[in-house]
Amino acid sequence: MKRYMRSGKALAKVGLYGASGIVFIVSVFPFYYAFTTSMSTGVDLFIPHYWPESLNFTNYANLLSENGIGRSLVNSFIVAATTVLCCLLVSVTASFALARIHFKGKGMLLLTILCFSMFPQVSVLSGMFEFIRFLGLYDHLGALVLSYLTFSLPFTIWVLTTFMRTLPADLEEAAIMDGASIRITITHIYVPLLAPAMVTTGLLAFIAAWNEFLFALTFVISSDNRTVPVAISMLTGASKYELPWGNIMAFSVIATVPLILLVLIFQRRIVSGLTNGAVKG
Repeated sequence: MKRYMRSGKALAKVGLYGASGIVFIVSVFPFYYAFTTSMSTGVDLFIPHYWPESLNFTNYANLLSENGIGRSLVNSFIVAATTVLCCLLVSVTASFALARIHFKGKGMLLLTILCFSMFPQVSVLSGMFEFIRFLGLYDHLGALVLSYLTFSLPFTIWVLTTFMRTLPADLEEAAIMDGASIRITITHIYVPLLAPAMVTTGLLAFIAAWNEFLFALTFVISSDNRTVPVAISMLTGASKYELPWGNIMAFSVIATVPLILLVLIFQRRIVSGLTNGAVKG
């Protein structure tokens, strides 16, 4: 009997490692293939290479010298970082109100917020375009921050409200007894406890804003204000019949590196936030 149990555990462990290996290959291979392709030039671009034959950085040099990708990277970082800061600032205060204050219609308000997070971008595109023109933000980075809040803010409010509900109310009552104001209670008590969830939701909002294409293509027209996804789509070759695959792959690699660095820097906070949500949510 023990022998069969040991065999079953060994098979389960092999299956777990096999499934993990498949998930890892499927997730990493597109980025790896983009990196190997970015090392090729000329006709070598159309020959599949699963291992870089040489370290040829010609495509990266062309991008840095001619296409001004640095400006697009800075624009994307400004827009994504501002979107995350606005999301977290509003979401923490909103989640405190939704989780701690009892008022009529709170359940319907939460349901409405959840419904807004499910709307496709194209359904609000025309309305957002008129609103942005009314505010005078067309072809301005502020238009992207405002439009990105429409899909990032409902998600962060919903997640942080769920986490806020799991925190004991005794903390708030003790703070009130000590004479702390609501601002002190939020900033000195709840914000440190919500840090893992804030990092997780903030990083997801940052990635969504960094990769967004439809709003960036519609609300920004000048090359100086383009973000990374639009700048990649605008890369052209020497003629209209040529697609610069080498430059496109090199740009994709450069645009992915900041996201990888952020995940590596905050990996402990992300795992903590995800596991807390899985257990308490």
